[in-house]
Amino acid sequence: MRVTVDIDGDGLARVEMCRGSGNAIDLAMARALLDAARECEKARVRAVLLTGRGRSFCVGGDLKEFAALPGERLAAHLTDVTDALHGALRILAELDAPLVVAVQGAVAGAGLGLVGAADVSLAASDAVFTAAYTAIGYTPDAGVSWSLPRLVGPRRAVDLLLTNRRVPAAEALQVGLVSRVAPPERLNEEAVHVAGALARGATAAYGATRRLVGEALSAGLDEHLDAEARQLAVAAVSAEGREGVAAFLDTRRPDFARPEGAGSDAASPGAARPVAARSEAALPGSP
Repeated sequence: MRVTVDIDGDGLARVEMCRGSGNAIDLAMARALLDAARECEKARVRAVLLTGRGRSFCVGGDLKEFAALPGERLAAHLTDVTDALHGALRILAELDAPLVVAVQGAVAGAGLGLVGAADVSLAASDAVFTAAYTAIGYTPDAGVSWSLPRLVGPRRAVDLLLTNRRVPAAEALQVGLVSRVAPPERLNEEAVHVAGALARGATAAYGATRRLVGEALSAGLDEHLDAEARQLAVAAVSAEGREGVAAFLDTRRPDFARPEGAGSDAASPGAARPVAARSEAALPGSP
């Protein structure tokens, strides 16, 4: 067992890495994360909370597995690992459902990439971040060289990637690597609160907003203003938009899971069908 997926009645998927030794990512773990992402996609979840069981969230790749392979097999093996891991990240990025990541202990290598993929990232005050790749003669994966410059700026990203300096949680918050810091004993509670609130929110609007923010980094102002106008018009006439305005005028809490006037098959784009399920996403026969 490498990863568990638990989807509650609000459509919140709790994805937990649960491999010992710091949740190091071997091929089985990478494939399990891909299976978990596919399950979230199939279930049309409304929010995803990614955590790692144990003392550390994720220490990156499993170097013992990599070192045990002869050179002629290692390159192909690493391609298999990154294909699966990157496949999981692509699926999670394309969901309307926001991704919340909560981390503790050591966060290194691909673990840093999982943090970079998050819409909201929470760190325990004892968390420590490091890139770690160039320290062993490797280069980044898991989107680290893409997300890190966008989070902390190109100059600081290069500094962190080349020096592998350890960044404590307080500094990670200050430079924008994480969104929030919590005491270790309250990390899970706060993460569930944030993710649960997002799961009850306007899922399609979240997805559109995620895409607008992502596109803003490469679009010109005129182009982006046009994109915002088009998307706002779509959102305003959607079931979510009508429910949100109606709830505001009625001074009540909006029900975005089943907007007013939406039939059983008329949920807004990207909205989840609330389900209750528990499964284990791991390779058949893997330990």
